[in-house]
This record gives sequence, C-alpha cells and structure tokens, in this order.
Amino acid sequence: MDYVRDYAMYASVFGLFSMAWFGWAQENPRSSWRIYLGIGASLGLLVCLIGVYLSVTHWDGASALNDSDSFRAYLIAFYAEFAIGAIGSYFWIRRKRHDFVAPWIAFIVGIHFIALKDVFQDSGLYVLSGLLIAASLFSPFIARRMQVASSAITGIAAGSSLFLFAILGLIRFSQAV
Repeated sequence: MDYVRDYAMYASVFGLFSMAWFGWAQENPRSSWRIYLGIGASLGLLVCLIGVYLSVTHWDGASALNDSDSFRAYLIAFYAEFAIGAIGSYFWIRRKRHDFVAPWIAFIVGIHFIALKDVFQDSGLYVLSGLLIAASLFSPFIARRMQVASSAITGIAAGSSLFLFAILGLIRFSQAV
C-alpha cells in the first residue's frame, strides 16, 4: 500500500533534519565549505516546506500511523532515540569529548530507523539507517585527518543522506497520488 501522507511527511521531516545537520556541520568546517553548507541547509528547508504543504493538503491520505500498534511502536522508537541520544551526549560532554556528540546522535538516529522500518513497512529505511551509522563511525576519523570538527563531516554526510531521502519522499508521493 502507498502511504501518501507518510511520503509527504518523509519530505517534511527528512528535509527539516537535513537542514539541521547542514547547520550543525557549520560548527568548524573549512571556510570554503560554508556556502555549500548554507545551500544544503536552504534546500533542506525548501523540501521541508513543500512536504509540510503536501502533508497538510493530504492529511486524510493513507498512513502507516493510522494503526494504533504502529503509532505506539513509532512513539516508543522516538522517545527511546531521544532519551538515549541525550544520555550519550551528556556522557561525551562530561568526558570533554564534544567531538563525539554529533557522531553519537547520527548513530542513534540511524539505529532508530531500523525500528521504524517495520512501523512504516519501508525497507528503504534500512538504507538510510546504514548511511547514518556509517557516517557516525567514519566521520571522527575523516574529520581528524581533514582537521575539521567531527560535526562538519557528520553533518555533511547525515544532511546529504536525509536530503536524498526527503527527495525520495517527494518522488514516492508523486507516484502515489
């Protein structure tokens, strides 16, 4: 079944978080990257706003979250992600390892998409999960080698991955309506 509203929400939510990750990437990138990070954040916002419009105008469309069990599983995954992300971030900050906060958050977000695969009946979320987990694991090493903040590399990788899935949401939406 095509979940019209969910595809619009993919565009909205993934676009919003793409913008956020491109913003976080501006913590300490190479100065020549800033314009591209700004463009990425702006494009993420644009796709987000398109997704919001489509979500509102198709609110009665099919959604996996119409099922109460799916909605409950979604809420559990969301709150668990938020709590574990916050606890881990606190841990890294207390140990004065701020450079691991962005990769940690990307890792937890990636893991949470594994749980959401069953909620949304969308195996594509495994791909997004893999991209975010890979970004979280490799970004500290790449950042150290490039002498930029881990958040710069994590933000570029996570922002790009989420942006691609936001666009995919728009494509899937257009095919479902």
